[in-house]
Amino acid sequence: MNSAPSRFFAAIAVLACLASAAFAADFINVLTGGTSGVYYPMGVALSQVYGKALPGDKVSVQATKASAENLNLLQAGRGEVAFTLGDSLSDAWKGDADAGFPAPLKKLRGIAAIYPNYVQIVASADSGIKTLADLKGKRVSVGAPKSGTELNARAVLKAAGLSYKDLSKVEYLPFGESVELMKNRQLDVTLQSAGLGVSALRDLAASMKIVVVEIPADVVAKIGDPAYQPALIPANTYEGQTKDVPAIAIQNFLVTHEGVSTDTVYKMTKAMWENLDALVAAHSAGKAIRKENALKGMPVPLHPGAEKYYREIGLLK
Repeated sequence: MNSAPSRFFAAIAVLACLASAAFAADFINVLTGGTSGVYYPMGVALSQVYGKALPGDKVSVQATKASAENLNLLQAGRGEVAFTLGDSLSDAWKGDADAGFPAPLKKLRGIAAIYPNYVQIVASADSGIKTLADLKGKRVSVGAPKSGTELNARAVLKAAGLSYKDLSKVEYLPFGESVELMKNRQLDVTLQSAGLGVSALRDLAASMKIVVVEIPADVVAKIGDPAYQPALIPANTYEGQTKDVPAIAIQNFLVTHEGVSTDTVYKMTKAMWENLDALVAAHSAGKAIRKENALKGMPVPLHPGAEKYYREIGLLK
């Protein structure tokens, strides 16, 4: 029967299906870091990649205090993918109260190892600081409280025989705010754990003479954590830095949680690796992301969606 009522009910049924499909759209909230770091521009680029790969989903980007906050938000289901430092991820999985994780975060699942962070200690040239020992009695910003950067600061200072009590002033500030205080001569040093060429430090080096403080290999060894590896900040990474400077590298990871569907994480993983050029365009740190390193040092179980992709390309047997 082709009556008006039947056409009406058919139209209602179609609208109901469309409404149901819209309601079923996944939300993908990308948890990053401060806007003057590397996680944020990288996260914005990643959200654009996801937007094209998963056109039916609603993708957003959230600026955060980075690693520790991101992992706690994931555990609470308040984000779907996040950037984090490897040592923070390991602490979260085990449950380290001092690192900001009173209980183990067992819902976390891995997507990929991405680029390394470098622990970069930058002093104003006027401060006279040339070595880690010279930090004693100085004014230092160590990153946002309980952030990955701040945890790195504690570890480095302890290995160098120092603590916050040895500093004349400790500020717990994001990268951009730290740099502004240094420009205003209210701080002597900023410690930043980020990809090479982070915008906040480029800005600082362009505004004043700086010294990139060496973190010697013996100090790295004293930290006693395999996540911390000796590395070099290449000469001319920042204006006025004319020599390679020994530092620390710590792997970054992209993670999710067990509540995100296998299909969604599979598509996110595939889209990221097929659009690396977008991440490189967002920040030069993206140049260090390599597919062959995707599973190296992963301290949490892989998400089944990521596992499916890596089996598909032969990275997992």
